[in-house]
Amino acid sequence: MNTPAPTTPRQATGRHGIFSHELRSEDPSRQEELPAAAAELEELGFGAIWLGGNSSVRHAARLAGATERVVLATGILNIWYEAAAAVAGQWSELDRAHPGRFLLGLGASHAQLAQNYRRPYSTMVEYLDALDAAGTPVPVERRVLAALGPRMLRLARDRAAGAHPYLVTPEYVEQARAVLGEGPLLAPEVTVVLESRPDRAREVARGFLDYYLKLPNYAANLERLGFTGEDLTGGGSDRLVDALTVWGTDEAIRARLDAYHAAGADHLALQVITGEGGDTPPRAHWRRLAEIVGPGARGA
Repeated sequence: MNTPAPTTPRQATGRHGIFSHELRSEDPSRQEELPAAAAELEELGFGAIWLGGNSSVRHAARLAGATERVVLATGILNIWYEAAAAVAGQWSELDRAHPGRFLLGLGASHAQLAQNYRRPYSTMVEYLDALDAAGTPVPVERRVLAALGPRMLRLARDRAAGAHPYLVTPEYVEQARAVLGEGPLLAPEVTVVLESRPDRAREVARGFLDYYLKLPNYAANLERLGFTGEDLTGGGSDRLVDALTVWGTDEAIRARLDAYHAAGADHLALQVITGEGGDTPPRAHWRRLAEIVGPGARGA
């Protein structure tokens, strides 16, 4: 039996969630494990599961029946790939079955990754208009935007429950909070490497960051924060790697996560990077992370 979710995403998601591309895997050999892994994250106390990698409502629906309270969110649904009217219908069906438990994260992706990419801001506005005009509209309070720049942040403030930025620092969070104001949800993705050795932690982080640092949207945002072209090459300078990834002792990891909250984040979507790759959910790492951010991963 489902437990009714709190009325707002800010209340429902708590302080910590897990961001995972593994839990939206299409690998047939993984399909039995994914619901069990989601149920364990709920048991560990995480308030939300963010499904990365161009995720969709159907990916969340596969996990909904195995869980009762955890918020299931797309991080993000790519607006170039799925029509708004169809998404609204899928959202309505999932919400009827599991009321208040799904958060629709929307993003405009990148020109290098999406066909027919054009005018991302205007297209996002049109997409939100279509969600509002659907037979069963997706409510403003049940959607968030993958916003980075000030213009998209203002749209997240005015047309959604808040923002879910990716690959950002506490300094960025402080700036984003100033744009959003006090009310909207600010739920950044935060990359975590559970490694205390600097050389190994940075090696794992660079293997992850190299791909993203080549995408102009992320590069431009990091340059706005004061990083240079030299910082963005070779998987990132030590300065950039240490700013974008959380690693170290348990105490150091807690302190870094606290810095995001202190800067204005309501909820952290924690993505654990192991350096192993593949679609295997890193469940042992999630258990350790729950111990680090406890008592109870969800927090107050």
